[in-house]
Amino acid sequence: MRRKSNLWFEALTIAGLLLGSCGMAAAQGSQGSQSGQGGQSQPPAQSSDKPKTPDVTPLSLDSAPPPVNAEEDAAFKAFQAVPTSDPKQKIQAGEAFLQKYPETRYKSGVYGVLAFVYLQDGQVQKMQEYGEKEIALAPNDVSTLALLAQTLPRSIHAGTPQTEAAQLLVKAEQYSKQAIEITPTIPKPANMTDEQFAAAKNQDLAMAHSGLGLVYIRRGKNAEAITELDEAVKVDPNPDPVNYYLLGMANKSTSHFDDAVTAFNKCATMAGPMQATCKAQADDTKKKSSTELSAPK
Repeated sequence: MRRKSNLWFEALTIAGLLLGSCGMAAAQGSQGSQSGQGGQSQPPAQSSDKPKTPDVTPLSLDSAPPPVNAEEDAAFKAFQAVPTSDPKQKIQAGEAFLQKYPETRYKSGVYGVLAFVYLQDGQVQKMQEYGEKEIALAPNDVSTLALLAQTLPRSIHAGTPQTEAAQLLVKAEQYSKQAIEITPTIPKPANMTDEQFAAAKNQDLAMAHSGLGLVYIRRGKNAEAITELDEAVKVDPNPDPVNYYLLGMANKSTSHFDDAVTAFNKCATMAGPMQATCKAQADDTKKKSSTELSAPK
């Protein structure tokens, strides 16, 4: 197989190590690694590694639920009080609430949170299940759209059946484009400052562009991937090293060596499991640039 194809396998291997972060209110949790494709080696995932999670508030055009009875209202507030920093406890509280109140008007408020904490707990299928339930109820929940958009293409690995992988990419593309379209139309909530609102919107946009960029990578659309990943790293208030790595690999594979080195170097400055890999890729790209012609921009 040609070297350029190998570069993409290598990029997807590393991207699978980190399932990305969410566009919901902040906390950190652990999640599992994904295996590489095409027999490529990958750095071992560390059990202590934490995914990047943004300190922003979820955004949606959908209205809040109407008042409910006092008992249900109190139970929902008790669920909200459980910290997302303890995903297992949050999951238990959310599932118990839905079991007790299966027809609750607070479904949307629970579904979106459960999607986030299931991802923190490394349960990607449950994340997708509740994320899609949330979108069915609240199609303008851009934070959940962005969460699905970024996570689904990163969850594909060597063992994913081809038909399932293709379906995940179709969904991720749809969610990405919806989030990118809706986010600029979201009005600022009264309880948010201008700075908080801008950070929330930019985090959602960064995740959506990241997801769309990886969709294009997996489909071999290099130029389109670079455009999306460039936008992702430009607007992200909490830079994701995975996006810099993927941007570097996209530029390296299209012989945009200077841009690739810049992206790899930025990734290499960020502490975490991507650091050594990005440093090695920056060095390798510099060597390639000394023997191969760079492509025009």
